[in-house]
Amino acid sequence: MPLQDVTVTIDLVKPSGLVGLGKPLILAEKAGPSTIKNYSDIPAVKTDFAEDTNAYKKAFAIFAQEHRPKEIAIATYDPKSTEVTSAVEAVEKYYWNDWFFVLTANAEQADKLAVADFIESQKFKIYAVKTETEAERAAFKAKAYDYVIDFYHPTAGEEADAALVGELGSQTVGSITWKFKELTGITPIDVNEAELNKIHQDGAIAYVTKSGFNQTSEGAVVSGEYIDVMHGKSWIKTNIENGIQQAFANNKKIKFDHNGINLLEGQVVTTLLQAYTNGIIAEDDEGNPIYSVTAKTRAESSAEERSSRVYNGLSFSFELAGAIHEANITGEIKA
Repeated sequence: MPLQDVTVTIDLVKPSGLVGLGKPLILAEKAGPSTIKNYSDIPAVKTDFAEDTNAYKKAFAIFAQEHRPKEIAIATYDPKSTEVTSAVEAVEKYYWNDWFFVLTANAEQADKLAVADFIESQKFKIYAVKTETEAERAAFKAKAYDYVIDFYHPTAGEEADAALVGELGSQTVGSITWKFKELTGITPIDVNEAELNKIHQDGAIAYVTKSGFNQTSEGAVVSGEYIDVMHGKSWIKTNIENGIQQAFANNKKIKFDHNGINLLEGQVVTTLLQAYTNGIIAEDDEGNPIYSVTAKTRAESSAEERSSRVYNGLSFSFELAGAIHEANITGEIKA
């Protein structure tokens, strides 16, 4: 775990009705000691992984997208070794490295579920997995993951999960919904409305043609929450943590009084305002961001907190901007 002195817990209260956080990591089987390496283009990947390997195919799908990331990472594991023998062991080993979306290149279903279980337990980064059968979808749906995207795409040779992350993952967090998006190199599947509804009921998304446009059919994680919500939640968490950590580093001393508390509160407000600008936080009818920040005064803090130099008095809430995914429009034609 990286060294840090700030922990932010965010609870989404929904009414009824790192930094960029877009870098992909590919977990790939490869003989030899486990390594993790960054790649800025597909020719660089080819030096370590042949074109017929799944790792290369995943990377190719990422770099083929219009809004591709500046770089990706690939971490390896070897089932015949005595160290890192599986995809889940690799993601555990490299979890705190610089990446946000994880993909599996060679994993079987059991190992995919193990990766999903681990990612879910951490409640921060996101796993995008490709499923090819209804049974595979059902296995993920049974666990109602909040941090797993299930992309159902049975077409052989197409890495839809990698294309999805490559196209959408590195765009400004909060600025997009993951529905309606076109992916380069991915063929829409041929399904009727009932079949697509079943895919969505199973917690998966697909790539389809609607009104003549090729597009992602939904923008949700397995649990049904929206991807941009989960991505935005992680963005706010990491940026508040980073902002306050930077305040500690840039000041000789932050006193336990109104000056120090105001300084910490300002870091939270700065992040929330940027989240509003990005499209994560909603605005009211007057165009103001809908959020609140509460900071307990020194007097409201306990003597034990002051003596241990731990301030527990900052809290915040906000309303999600959300997105419109469907529209029902009524009208009439008059003679």
